[in-house]
Amino acid sequence: MHFDLTDLRLFVQVAESKSLTKGAERSHLSLPAVSARVKEMEKQAGVRLLYRAPRGVALTPAGQSLLQHARILLAQIENLKGDLQRFGEGVKGHIRIFANTTAVTEFMPEVLATFLARHPQVDVDLQERLTGEIIRGVLDGTTDLGIVSGPIDADGLELHHFSTDRLVLALAPDHPLAKAKRPEKLRFADALAYDFIGLHEGSTLQTFLNRLLRDANRRLRIRIQVSNFEALCRMVEAGVGIGVVPESAALRHSRTMRLVLREFDEPWAVRERYILTRHGEALPAFTQALIDTILHFGGGVGGGPVSPLPEAGRSGVGKPRAKRAKAAS
Repeated sequence: MHFDLTDLRLFVQVAESKSLTKGAERSHLSLPAVSARVKEMEKQAGVRLLYRAPRGVALTPAGQSLLQHARILLAQIENLKGDLQRFGEGVKGHIRIFANTTAVTEFMPEVLATFLARHPQVDVDLQERLTGEIIRGVLDGTTDLGIVSGPIDADGLELHHFSTDRLVLALAPDHPLAKAKRPEKLRFADALAYDFIGLHEGSTLQTFLNRLLRDANRRLRIRIQVSNFEALCRMVEAGVGIGVVPESAALRHSRTMRLVLREFDEPWAVRERYILTRHGEALPAFTQALIDTILHFGGGVGGGPVSPLPEAGRSGVGKPRAKRAKAAS
C-alpha cells in the first residue's frame, strides 16, 4: 500500500467537505482526477473508503481510520517543516509538551523562563491538553513530554514524579461554608448545594470534576465558566459562587484576594504530578535538561505528603503566606 502526501491531503479535503466536487475545488484538481485518485486509494487499501451518494460522500469505518491517521501524519509534516526552518535559523533543538491546565498556567512559565535562559537555542511548544490526549500523544510520539496529575496507567510510559499538589475549595469570607463551625476538612458532597464557578469546557480540571460527578450520578450547579484560575478566584471573591482550584493557584491568588480555602476530605483531592516520556526512549540532551529543570522546581523525585494549609490560607483576607515550596507553584 502506497499513499503519497497529495493523496492524504486530498482525502482529508474530501472527507471534511463530504463532497468529491468540493474536495476537488479545495485541492485545485479536476473532479475526474480526484475520483480516480480516491478509487486508486481504495484499490491500494483493499477496502472501500467512501460511501457515494447523489448529495455527497460519507466515510466508511475504514475511511474514518484513514482520516484520523492522515490528519496526524499531515500535522507531523507541518511540524517537521517548522522545525527544519527553525534549525536553519540557528535553533538547535525543539521540545513539544502536552500539559494539563495547572501546569500551563501555574508553574511551567517559571520553569520555562529558567530553562530557555540557559538554553537559548532550544524552542518549546507548550500545549494545554486533556490527560487522555497527553498520554496518547506521548505514546504515539506526537509530543516529546507530557505533564499530568493524578493516577496514570503507566503501560508504555516512564513516570517522573516531581511534586504533590491538592485540590481545595475557594470561598468568599462571608460564604456559609467559610463561616460554619465545621471540621477543618469537608466532603465534596457538602458543597454541591451551592453555585460553582467552573473552568471552560475542555480544561483538564473541569473534565475531571465532571467525570467524578457523572460517576456518582451528581452534577455541579455551575453559575458561570471562565478561562483561568485567576478569573475563577475573582468570581469567588465577588461572591458569584465557589470553586475547586489547585492549592498552588489558590494560595497565589489569595495573596491579593479575599479568599477562604477549605481542604477536602476526599482521596482524589491529593494529586501527584508526573512528567511522562515513552518507556525506553533515548532523549536528546536538551529534553533531559528540561526534565531536570522541572524536577528541580518540583523538589526532586519522590516528594513527601502535602502539609496542612497555613493559617492564612484558611482565613483568607490577604494575610502574609508562608513561603511555599516550588513544587506547589
